[in-house]
Amino acid sequence: MSFAQRLVAGTILVLILTVGVLVWSAERTLRRDLESDIGRGLEHQALLVREALPGDSLRWQDAVVRLGDESGLRVTLIGRDGRLRADSDVRGGEISAIENHAARPEVRDALADGVGHGRRRSATVGRELLYVAVPGGPGVIRVAAGLEQVDATVRRAQGAVFGAAGLALLVGALLALVAGRSIAGPLTGITTAARAMAAGAPPRFPRSGIPDIDGLVQALRDMHGQLGERFDALRRERAESAALVDAMVEGVLAADVRGRVITANPAARRLLGYAAGDLLPDLPELFRIKAARETVDLALAGTPVADREFEMGDHVLLLNARPLPSGGAVLVLHDLTDLRRLEVVRRDFVANVSHELKTPLTSIVGYTETLLADRPDDETAARFLETIRSNAARMQRLVDDLLDLARLEAGRWQPDRNELDVAAIARDVWGALGERAARCGIRLEVAPAADAPSLAADPHAMRQVLTNLLDNSLRHTQPGGHVAVRTRREDDGIVLSVVDDGSGIAHEQLDRIFERFYRADPSRSREHGGTGLGLAIVKHLVEAHGGRVWAESTPRRGTAVHAWFPDAPVAAEGAGT
Repeated sequence: MSFAQRLVAGTILVLILTVGVLVWSAERTLRRDLESDIGRGLEHQALLVREALPGDSLRWQDAVVRLGDESGLRVTLIGRDGRLRADSDVRGGEISAIENHAARPEVRDALADGVGHGRRRSATVGRELLYVAVPGGPGVIRVAAGLEQVDATVRRAQGAVFGAAGLALLVGALLALVAGRSIAGPLTGITTAARAMAAGAPPRFPRSGIPDIDGLVQALRDMHGQLGERFDALRRERAESAALVDAMVEGVLAADVRGRVITANPAARRLLGYAAGDLLPDLPELFRIKAARETVDLALAGTPVADREFEMGDHVLLLNARPLPSGGAVLVLHDLTDLRRLEVVRRDFVANVSHELKTPLTSIVGYTETLLADRPDDETAARFLETIRSNAARMQRLVDDLLDLARLEAGRWQPDRNELDVAAIARDVWGALGERAARCGIRLEVAPAADAPSLAADPHAMRQVLTNLLDNSLRHTQPGGHVAVRTRREDDGIVLSVVDDGSGIAHEQLDRIFERFYRADPSRSREHGGTGLGLAIVKHLVEAHGGRVWAESTPRRGTAVHAWFPDAPVAAEGAGT
């Protein structure tokens, strides 16, 4: 039921109750007043009857009948003993058959107090009568009148009251309907505005002209503004939190009390092998590693877990889990794969450097002790000193290469690019290696492409790249072999290639030859004094130019190492003017 309907129904109910009370009260008051007036008239008539009553008792019946007919009232004469002596409504011998009236209240009151009143249905005449009795005649003179006139008067008054009440009900219902609609309309508008606020749509607030409702509307308008500001702040905070979580390198997972994943940042999906749009299984089923499952179970049970390390596929992960206050848990995954790999690289680096330094140091210490202890002849001493010098130079090359590599890996070196003649630099570098090349009968071929005679690179870096590549080719090419330096244009740059027909490299080793201290043939490299850092330096030098390096090889047929250098950027027209 709507507010207007409730208001109309309530108004009608109140009016009905009010009219009912008024009719009941008016009926009782009107009936009491009418009966009081009739009683006074009956008392007056009883006194008149007493005055007009003849002294001869034999004439009382005729006198009572006559007086009753004249007044239209019932007149009764009652003796002190209660027996009827005359009655205007009872004829002849029937009087003796009427019961004794000594117990009638109006008779008792008249004999005791002078006037008696009574109201009841008469058993003699069968009507509702109002009785008034006064002392006189044989004992008591009683006059009675019917109440039909009173009832008719009361009914007429009730009809008038009910007619007025009906009109009042109609007018009241109409007024209530108008008032209800004037109030219900703004309330409906407020309800619509509140629903729009709940749905996030812009609300339309009504105007009623009623101060109380307008005050409520203003309060809702203020609340809407404050809620909008708070929701905006919450959205900003949520967006910032989401951006922070998404930007974290650690994987973050959040699950509800039943273990369903409700948040997973990109890092977590990447570590667990799920794409951005993939649906993640529940947390207990997400990890197949026993240690991880135990951690998840503890966190969901409310126990925090810290620093649980386990392997998942190719990744080494560190898992921390914390229960949430409302149930569920949040998990943070740290990817330790690179750190563990770096630890391995560090251990290998220390071991390799120690090994590389130990060999020449052992030779230096051994020959030095021999020279000091035995005092050999000059020829032997000269040979020992040459060995000491050679091993010291080898150590010097290792230290220099390590320093160069550290500077390149740290990004502190930037190339100073110039257009370089590849053939000239290659022949110059080969000249420094010529004695060893001539001794082995290895010849150099320099064949730059017609459209790539030069490339843009740092002169010192280019010399170092060619030195390392040609030195590697010399060490792995059999006597009488052939080494070639070639260029070609490719992808807006120049590919510099050093090709030999030496021992070659196994296919599974090609991806590792640019690692520090990695040797495809360790015995042959150490025999010729290699440090194991040359190709790593080449890789970093080429990448510092924005290029890339790769190798192709077939065992026992030779190796080709390619370095691609991008063209130098063209200076803007008019630059420097």
